Amino acid sequence: MITAIGKAFAALLAGCYKIIPDYGWSIVFFTLLSKVILIPISVLVQFNSIKMVKMYPEMNRIKAKFYGSSDLISEENYKLYKKENYHPMLDLVPVIVQLIVLMGVVEGLKRFSVDDTLFFGFDLSVIPAKAMGRYILVPLIAAVSAWFMCFIQNKANVLQAEQSKANKYTTMGISVGLSLYLGFFVPAGVALYWTIGNLLAVVQLFILNACISPKKYIDYDALKESRAELDKVEQYQKSAKKQVSKEELAREKQDYKRFFKYGNKQIVFYSEKNGFYKYFKDVIEFILSKTDIVIHYITSDINDEVFALSSDNFRTYYIGENKLIVLMMKMDADMVVMTMPDLQKYQIKRSLIKNDIEYVYMDHGINSLNLVLRKHAIDYFDTIFVANDLVYNEIRAQEKVYELKEKNLVKYGYCLIDNMIKDYENADNGTEHTKPVVLIGPSWQPDNIMDSCIDDLLGSLLKEDYDVIVRPHPQYVRHNEEKLNELRQRYSEYENFTLQTDFSSNSTVFNADIMITDWSGIAYEYSFTTLKPTLFVDTPMKVMNPDYEEIDVVPFDIEIRNKIGISIDPKDCDKAAETAHRLLTESGFSKDSMRNIREQYLYNVGNSAEVGGRYIIKKLIEYSKK
Repeated sequence: MITAIGKAFAALLAGCYKIIPDYGWSIVFFTLLSKVILIPISVLVQFNSIKMVKMYPEMNRIKAKFYGSSDLISEENYKLYKKENYHPMLDLVPVIVQLIVLMGVVEGLKRFSVDDTLFFGFDLSVIPAKAMGRYILVPLIAAVSAWFMCFIQNKANVLQAEQSKANKYTTMGISVGLSLYLGFFVPAGVALYWTIGNLLAVVQLFILNACISPKKYIDYDALKESRAELDKVEQYQKSAKKQVSKEELAREKQDYKRFFKYGNKQIVFYSEKNGFYKYFKDVIEFILSKTDIVIHYITSDINDEVFALSSDNFRTYYIGENKLIVLMMKMDADMVVMTMPDLQKYQIKRSLIKNDIEYVYMDHGINSLNLVLRKHAIDYFDTIFVANDLVYNEIRAQEKVYELKEKNLVKYGYCLIDNMIKDYENADNGTEHTKPVVLIGPSWQPDNIMDSCIDDLLGSLLKEDYDVIVRPHPQYVRHNEEKLNELRQRYSEYENFTLQTDFSSNSTVFNADIMITDWSGIAYEYSFTTLKPTLFVDTPMKVMNPDYEEIDVVPFDIEIRNKIGISIDPKDCDKAAETAHRLLTESGFSKDSMRNIREQYLYNVGNSAEVGGRYIIKKLIEYSKK
């Protein structure tokens, strides 16, 4: 076959030599002629490349959706190829053709002989590796031409421009390496063909882009958005990766296998880390006390204290964050309950195995979901356990504004506050203190009280008849030890000042007469538990959803501030003592008034666990009957 190809190309080169009787220029003419003849293939590849890049937004979303599962990604991409009538192998056609032509040129030049093979002082019949000297320039020129072609293609080629740096540089490396090989070990005439071919490929690329502009066919804005979505998932995975021991990997593998060993699972709870069990605890205990339902509890923390609670009806599993992605795709339960938002948006997806699973979102706070979660964070849940009317109304408003399917909204409440109320009522809260106690409990967000107006607050309160306890957020304590030492030193002369960094007890919270905070959720827990008021400092609000005002419902976090307390501007913190006096004396902040506000803004005070548990039991019975 190679002999036949060589004879054919020798004849073609001889024909070019008759038209241009110069050995070097006849090779240049042959190279130009081959490019012209192959234009239809180049046009076909241009359209195929455009089609591929048009699919990139959808392909990026597929990769984000099924991140971590190469089999599923390949399967979904194959479906997309069929839908768009794309042929991946078509991109190999010019490569194959080019290799055939290259073999033909090598063989053809061996058979095509003329007396004068000089071209600009170089004998094109010479193999540089044997001659060396100035012939070392031949492979270098060929390599530079290959580099130049790849450099331009990485910028202007419709497909290559969108590829990763690794792919671009790999292609460039192969092309430059091949050029060096051709330049050294085959006749210089072949290197001339290769060099001219590389330069003509650049010219052809610009002509194709001018005639068949990718911008007419490709939505580059959608491509940018999809790439950003994929980047978020990849960044999450990068931040989630950690070094795990062989024991942890073995434990995860064992628990993963054990989880899928059980068929007909009714309910699964997922906890992100140790400490999250408290959000599910009362509902789980109610279900276990009233039924023989087996609860499967997954945690991504191998040191989660929940493992000590394992039993026949409460089965616990350790599944790390990376393995969790695949497990969730293969989920086969009737119901999944979780506090993690953004289902289906990033790494955690709805099941691909069972499409009628009821996904339940149980928040770890009573805040506005529209304000403190990302936009559309709960769109893919079927059921939301709701804490109050404002959250209920904003979800219904979101469904209307964004044309979403209506969810099941369970008027649930909040078990954590129920438990705090019990603890408060059972605690010894009769501790006598001669002065009113003010507890300053800031958030950890930027421009919080500690970083903006703590000195003004303390300057006002300590001069008056108040005992002041500053209890910073645990994260603030962890990262600002030096600042806290300076604060302690500045106010060391005041006997009525305490800086508290031990969070093991709630007694300080229970005994305080007033809470001062900015946007921390501790305010709701404090006021709804103790029925005492809160002084709010209007530092910049932390907003996860900048479009929260697209729905016409005032967020709970904003409305409640002037129901359970008084808000002041940071610049008025030097008058905090006056505001504190109002909170302690005005009838609007009496225990009876605060109790009425609590009943208005929190569902099922004292029995939220029963309400949540009965809903789950009822639905699981319905599913079992099916």
